[in-house]
Amino acid sequence: MDPRSITRREFLGTLAIAGTTRKSGVRLAGGFVHESHAVGHRLRDGQLSAMPAATERRALVIVGGGIAGLSAAWRLRKRGFSDFVLLEMEAEPGGNARWGRNEIAAFPWAAHYVPVPGPGATLVRELFEELGVLRDWQFDERHLCHAPQERLFVHGQWQEGLEPHVGPTARDRDQWRRFLGRMEELAASGEFRVPMGEPAPDAPLDRLSMHDWMEKEGFDSPLVRWQVDYACRDDYGAFARDTSAWAGIHYFASREGGELGPLTWPEGNGWIAARLLERVGDIVRTGAFVERVVRAGSRWRIVTGQMAWEADAVIIAAPAFVADRILPPDSPVPRVEYSPWLTANLTLERWPANRGAPPAWDNVLFDSPSLGYVIATHQSLRTHVPRTVWTYYWPLADRPPAAARRWLLAQSWDTLANLILDDLSRAHPDIRDCVSRIDIFRIGHAMPRPVPGFLAARAVRTAARRRQRVFCAHSDVSGLPLFEEAQYRGVAAADAALEVLSGSRR
Repeated sequence: MDPRSITRREFLGTLAIAGTTRKSGVRLAGGFVHESHAVGHRLRDGQLSAMPAATERRALVIVGGGIAGLSAAWRLRKRGFSDFVLLEMEAEPGGNARWGRNEIAAFPWAAHYVPVPGPGATLVRELFEELGVLRDWQFDERHLCHAPQERLFVHGQWQEGLEPHVGPTARDRDQWRRFLGRMEELAASGEFRVPMGEPAPDAPLDRLSMHDWMEKEGFDSPLVRWQVDYACRDDYGAFARDTSAWAGIHYFASREGGELGPLTWPEGNGWIAARLLERVGDIVRTGAFVERVVRAGSRWRIVTGQMAWEADAVIIAAPAFVADRILPPDSPVPRVEYSPWLTANLTLERWPANRGAPPAWDNVLFDSPSLGYVIATHQSLRTHVPRTVWTYYWPLADRPPAAARRWLLAQSWDTLANLILDDLSRAHPDIRDCVSRIDIFRIGHAMPRPVPGFLAARAVRTAARRRQRVFCAHSDVSGLPLFEEAQYRGVAAADAALEVLSGSRR
């Protein structure tokens, strides 16, 4: 099979591949990381522990240590509240902002940037001012992505930027300009914001897929279709045909024009998580797998395998599919569809030969099943970087999510590592001679997928839960897997919980 012409279906279906070795004959090192699906499946299958004897008491318990949970804790601390604890199932907090480090560099395991926040993203700007990223209304250039930011491998070589320079016709380019013009018009409506807040749940655009909206608008250019599919896979792990038109347009129409960014770090959004942990890490309990949240008179009992916590209120900063398992049936949570992903960190002992534009921060392969890779050492100020780490992103968008999850769990590390190397070899024929290690993170429920109708599905609202003193705080509540949404939901839940705990009522 010619890797330069591999199709998405062939990429997903190829299982019998040569052994994972370098041309030198030295076998690659690596394996799977953060493999917690077995623990999660215990919850799915109802395999719960006995009620523990040990119990501790707090006014408030936060379940989940991703950006939403850490943001809730950050807000509580800033408001002078300390009678709470945060319970995290994993050994390391951070959720999709987790990160790793080796002798070469720190690197992300998932989320790796934040777009420069506009004036409306007040909470993000507040945090970035506190962290020194924003000073006197100016963003510190050390945190802004260095040039070159993006490049695309197309027609056998790299080019700067993500719009193909060679191949598109005059009609393609005209449609792309018209598409961007429509995005500007829709942005001017004010309907598309970050964070989104509470838009009307019956927005007409949410009833269409992004693909159907493009058909309706007459956008049939292969160039425009590829750009929009890439955008939807990038933010949502889904093709335009499986994405709400409202969410697809939000990708293009919600950001400030001419932004400087994005903001990024070698460890991606792990840099932010680490800074939050410096502020609230003392109240975080890792390895605390919450199995259920049950009534205990007028209070709540939050049960882990080792002990139980009793609290007056609970912030559920875990994904909705977890909340659905641990909360009692009378605590409704919105149904959410999730996109499965695979990410991998590749350790390179040397840089591969290059054709065309030099390496950028974000490196995209045209018409690949993957999104390409980001370079962890890109932000380095060193003039010579002989070894590096690439973070490779592959949203499994080609098949229904449940089928993709089953496929992903069934694959060996050898198979997946070879698929990654075959994909990269389209642009880097000598990649196997450069890579010494590949570590793979399989994320079955990586992010909420905003399918058509997702806004209407959010109609199961917070009012009933607030009466029960349960506050959902996760980007799932918005339905958009964005840093700003996770932070906003965490802070909003913290504020709502404090109001209830202080004795006020909505």
